[in-house]
Amino acid sequence: MTPSSREPRIRRATILDVAAAAGVSRQTVTRAMNDMPGISPATRERVQQLAAELGYTPSRFAKGLVQGARVSLGLAIPDLTNPYFPAFASSVVEVATQRGWNVVVDDFGHGSGSGLDAVARLAPQVDALVGYLGACSSDAQTMMGRRPVVVLDDPSGHAAGGISFDYSYAARTALERLQAAHCREIAYLDSDQEGPATTRGLAVAAAAKEAGIELTVRKAADSAPGAREAVHSLIEDRGGIDGLLVFNDLMAAGALKALQDAGKTVPGDCAVIGMDGIPLGELLTPELTTLALDLRAVGRAAVDLVANLLTGTVEAGSEDAMLVLRHELVLRQSA
Repeated sequence: MTPSSREPRIRRATILDVAAAAGVSRQTVTRAMNDMPGISPATRERVQQLAAELGYTPSRFAKGLVQGARVSLGLAIPDLTNPYFPAFASSVVEVATQRGWNVVVDDFGHGSGSGLDAVARLAPQVDALVGYLGACSSDAQTMMGRRPVVVLDDPSGHAAGGISFDYSYAARTALERLQAAHCREIAYLDSDQEGPATTRGLAVAAAAKEAGIELTVRKAADSAPGAREAVHSLIEDRGGIDGLLVFNDLMAAGALKALQDAGKTVPGDCAVIGMDGIPLGELLTPELTTLALDLRAVGRAAVDLVANLLTGTVEAGSEDAMLVLRHELVLRQSA
């Protein structure tokens, strides 16, 4: 049997399904879903609740949908200007397209609202959703009703499924590499987007404590210019750093520029390790040593998990629906 023959074919909940469940007419459902006059508040609330439970939302594409239509997958991305997210999105689109699925992408990181706003925009169009939704994963699942949401990088989330990453393993691996390179004054540059410390930052701090490393921690905007400025400041304050672990590869690019500005050689004066493994790292000088994710494998895992949730092969919220993936240390010139 070919993969395509095993694909779930979706029977989307229709307005007639909601009408039958609520014991009302189709016209009443239309009024309830569009907040039109002519029905009581109690009826409106009951119909909307049943619609959410059935996974029904009015769609501008509804006329074209038929029973057995292929899956339409929503993809919520926080920032397509960060090279990591286009690489991840491309992997999801590649695997979903191989299955004959349609993918609808929403980039919510540029003044268009939060992850939950992205879910609200995608919900009328999709049968399932994958995204980096952070703290709103539970609300996203509520908004999607019975349709599965797979959340990336939020191990404490409460969606139907999740894919998280073993940052403790990544942190230990990176610090062990810096120690093996005889680094003694090690710093970590964290992103400033998640409050006092990111999940990655907490893992690095814990691994450093376990290894007996006195770690210097700085924070910067999640960008190459932000990291460059922060490393300039770090060098002024602690000029003797000889090992630097950075939140992601994009920020590591800025860190390399700051070290070059200061006349420091990499890795001679300071070894540098990034995280994520985006293609940018191979284009830098020196080429960036990084904790890499196989983004094609991540995209495949996300799409496969959605398929298993849709078919019932994996139960929503179960242990099998919560995957943990690991980074791999890719050694290049910078460390």
